[in-house]
This record gives sequence, C-alpha cells and structure tokens, in this order.
Amino acid sequence: MIVGCPKEIKDNENRVGLTPNAAAAYVACGHAVYVATGAGLGSAISDEDYLAVGAKIVSDNEGIWAASEMVVKVKEPLPEEYGLMRKDQLIYTFFHFAANEILTRACLERQITALAYETVGEGRYLPLLKPMSEVAGRMSVIMGAFYSAKSQGGRGLLPMGVTGVAPAEILILGGGVVGANAAKVAAGLGAKVTIVDIDLERLEFLSQILPSNVLPLFSDKLVLERYLSSADIVIGAVLTPGARTVRLVDRGHLKIMKPGAVVVDVAVDQGGCFETSRPTSHSDPIYEVDGIIHYCVANMPGAYASTSTYALNNATIKYGLELANLGVEKAVLHNRALRAGLNIYRGKVVCQKVAEAFDLEFTPSID
Repeated sequence: MIVGCPKEIKDNENRVGLTPNAAAAYVACGHAVYVATGAGLGSAISDEDYLAVGAKIVSDNEGIWAASEMVVKVKEPLPEEYGLMRKDQLIYTFFHFAANEILTRACLERQITALAYETVGEGRYLPLLKPMSEVAGRMSVIMGAFYSAKSQGGRGLLPMGVTGVAPAEILILGGGVVGANAAKVAAGLGAKVTIVDIDLERLEFLSQILPSNVLPLFSDKLVLERYLSSADIVIGAVLTPGARTVRLVDRGHLKIMKPGAVVVDVAVDQGGCFETSRPTSHSDPIYEVDGIIHYCVANMPGAYASTSTYALNNATIKYGLELANLGVEKAVLHNRALRAGLNIYRGKVVCQKVAEAFDLEFTPSID
C-alpha cells in the first residue's frame, strides 16, 4: 500500500502524522511511504530523518494526496484539501465529524473512507484520543493560568497563591482523561480544585488517585452553579465519543461568574461544552464574552508538537499497520476497536452518532 503523510495546514499545527519510527514500521512491512517536504519540521523532524528509514520525500501536499491509497494525518482535512481527497481513499486522522457538517458532507461527496482517531476503541477506552487528551488536559491549566494574568485580560490572580494569599479556585467539568490530567496539574500548582462528573464509579476512582486538594463531586444544576460562581478558571473536559459535546454552561451562567474568569474549553473540537464556545486558533486564541475570557483553541496539542507527535504515533502505528497490512475491510472486521473508528465508508455514514448529528442516512454495515 502507498501510505502518504502531508504537511498539516491548520493554523500553527506543528504535529505530523508520521514519525520516522512509524514510517520505518510501514516500510518494514513492505509499504511505500511518501512524506511531504518539511512535514516534520514543526516537530523537529527533518526530511533526511525520513529518507534514512526508506521513506520518499514528495515536493508538495498535492503530490501526496494524488499518490496515496492511505493518507495519515493529525487534523481533519480543511476546505483547501477537500478537492484533493479521492474516491475510495482511506484517510486516517482526527475528524470530529459531529461538530462539522461541512466537513462531513465534503467527505461524503468525495466518497472517501474516514477512519477517525477519536472513535477508535471500545467503551470508555479510546487509545488514539488518550495521548492527546493527556496533553490537552495538562496544557489547559497552563493556559488558564497564563490568561488569568491581568495583562492578558484576566483577574490578575496567581493560581498557586503566595504566603498569606489564597490560591485560585479551578473547576473542571468532566472526570475523563482530560479532566483527570487537568486536575493533577492544577493540584500540583497548589490550586483549590473541584472536578465534577455524573459517573459515580469514576468519581470514586478520582478520589483515590488525586491529591487531597482536589474535590470530586457529583454534578447537578445546583452544584454546577455553586462552583461556577466561585471559580477563577473553568476547564471544559466533557466527552461523548463520536457525538457532539453536551453543553453544560449556557450564556446566562456567565453572569454568575467572576469578571475576568477564564474558560478553557478543551471539548471545542467536538462542539464545546459552553454555549459561548467557538473554535479559535493558536494565532488568535482568546475572546471575551460578558467579561469572561474564552480560550477555545481546537488543536491545543499542536503547541507542544514534539511531545504530541511522538505520543500520538506511539498509539496510532499499531492500528495503522493493521489497516495497511490487511486493508480497511479486513482490518475492521478483525478488530472491533478499528470498527468503532470507521465513520465513513466509501461515501456512506457508518457511525450512527454522526448520522444522527446531521440527520443523514446511516449504513450499519460495510458489506
């Protein structure tokens, strides 16, 4: 199979779909690997690093899309790339379809096969999303702390406090991988941390693994409003795999929050859990609504590209090799986790949650 890796074109997206290690693994299995010139530079990987493991360097992204049977990326194709997608081409990347109807319809029109990183797995276990959730969760506290500075429009509150001055209060919505990692970092800074969820088993687990300055609470309307009103930083970490994120905080809630408080919506790539969230970029990361700072960058891990690229490839290569070695049909029949990752197959929606999001026809089988 010809496996292609284009250079990401999303704003400040410095990750790359293949590391040299991953490229070498495909080559060792007899596959041809094409990488766009400069694709790895944002992650401190040179073209020579790819050449050394047997990959071929292609001068532009157009050449990658034209030649590849399987395209391995990091982020979803952007409008500039829609016309490059080919019928029956397998694209292996993050898609987040349920929050992007235009992308969904473009992929259907081009009749591609979309294997989405974010839905590969079984149940709560999402092995390809997990490493990026770890990065984004840890990073969310750093961003919240940075934009809490008065010079950035925040309250001017140092999250860890100092002698004689109380630390910040941080509220985390959702106790999954993002939320747990955010709580660890926030607790390590010395902040007063509350994490809310509706899964009692998960809350019990969090109470066992997190430090004593983290309070795991069952979430309901009264609890949410009480802790929103006292929070200095609020981190959105809610996930419903494959579906649009549930909106927990509406615009009216902003009026009970402290002026200058910071919202970091990690879930914005799935639609966001704040009514007032809209995707932003690393070059223009924040905006203000009713006195509340919103940080809603949809590709947060791209800021720490070297760490994120290797963490992502460590997870994706296992499944990518199955797709390349067996072909998508045999691979998804052989591996239930991969079957869950199949969102679109040859121009048909095979993920029920994506179909429901936009009232599209659902095809339950790839036969």
